[in-house]
Amino acid sequence: MKIAVVGTGYVGLVTGTCFAETGNKVVCVDIDKAKVEKLSAGQITIYEPGLEKIFLRNLKEERLRFTSDLASVVDEAEVIFLALPTPPGADGAADLKYVLGVAEELGKLLKGYKVIVNKSTVPVGTADKVRAAIAKSYKGEFDVVSNPEFLREGVAVDDFMKPHRVVVGTKSERAQQLMSELYAPFVRQGNPVLFMDERSSELTKYAANSFLAMKISFMNEIAQLCERMGADVDMVRRGIGSDERIGKRFLFSGIGYGGSCFPKDVQALVRSADEVHYDFKILKAVEKVNAAQKLHLVEKIKSYYNDSTNGNLSGKHFALWGLAFKPNTDDIREAPALSIIAALLQEGATVTAYDPEAMQHVKQSVEDKINYAHSQYQALEGADALIIATEWSEFRTPDFERIEKLLPSKLIFDGRNLFEVAKMQSMGYRYISIGRPQ
Repeated sequence: MKIAVVGTGYVGLVTGTCFAETGNKVVCVDIDKAKVEKLSAGQITIYEPGLEKIFLRNLKEERLRFTSDLASVVDEAEVIFLALPTPPGADGAADLKYVLGVAEELGKLLKGYKVIVNKSTVPVGTADKVRAAIAKSYKGEFDVVSNPEFLREGVAVDDFMKPHRVVVGTKSERAQQLMSELYAPFVRQGNPVLFMDERSSELTKYAANSFLAMKISFMNEIAQLCERMGADVDMVRRGIGSDERIGKRFLFSGIGYGGSCFPKDVQALVRSADEVHYDFKILKAVEKVNAAQKLHLVEKIKSYYNDSTNGNLSGKHFALWGLAFKPNTDDIREAPALSIIAALLQEGATVTAYDPEAMQHVKQSVEDKINYAHSQYQALEGADALIIATEWSEFRTPDFERIEKLLPSKLIFDGRNLFEVAKMQSMGYRYISIGRPQ
């Protein structure tokens, strides 16, 4: 099948590459000519495990190519995916200017039947708006389909190639047949393609991410209780996670969620509810809990130093392991580490940070307000304490003897609960984590 993907961000690049991997001819379109040149030359522009290998293979086999000229690909494409940014506006509502802008442009270019697919995360009713934008200039046949992505950064290739489910919103039998054919190679093991109306499909994406965000905030609230009641959140997690009605996923306490999806999607669903005069109380609480949880570790740091400095962190120097919002990605959008850094700097502390992939992005936003280390151990040099903000695998089993030499205080504030409390105690560390005995 001949496919066009408009937008080469995280979703667009993964989508285009994975469709090419099953033999489709894919053209990805982006207005950023410099980005198109890099991708065409084989320089991948995002970090995602497993993506570069199939990207280069399909580029070589000429199943995948890139262009900045939308008009040149419309006639040939059977399906056109819109994988465009929908950033939150000042009120938290999703901004559709990019999606609707391209839709209007498509209306001027279409000459025959096409299926236009919203792959971006968009509010309920967006398919209708896209349809109307195209129809301003084009009076022929076309269908607009909602096909939300459920990709987890760090495992996006596996998520796309072996999806738990594919959600497709369309009332058109013609479009449904085309989408069934397109996704057939990905669901051979029996995972479902769920067809529904466009509005239900659009809401499904927001509902799924908001529910997962709610689980995270719930467990962070439980962690707060554990700290006050002398319980261990790890034990509680195992106890409730073994209930199949609840499940084991997304029950880890920490310093809050971040990234490109959960914060934006929760905000957007709250604002959408406001627009139809419904007060979505649970999700508003989820937002509030998450905002507070991002700074909970800083409060624990201030509390620790309260006896000697009255909680004043001025002059203290901290090593920070982890900047990305989660491991196996370079994405720092809404990353808790950035909130921690801002709070520490405001308190007069200094920071040296290390992250395997995300430091370049932080340098662009935080610049020289902090120092950057070449390794996790170099970050410890001269530090009063270590803060762990992202659960990268290489942080899970560090060389503790080396840490002791570089960090004489043996003081660790762990926002991701990487180590066993008893083990840290036996090694003589002062180890402060989330929702567990200190």
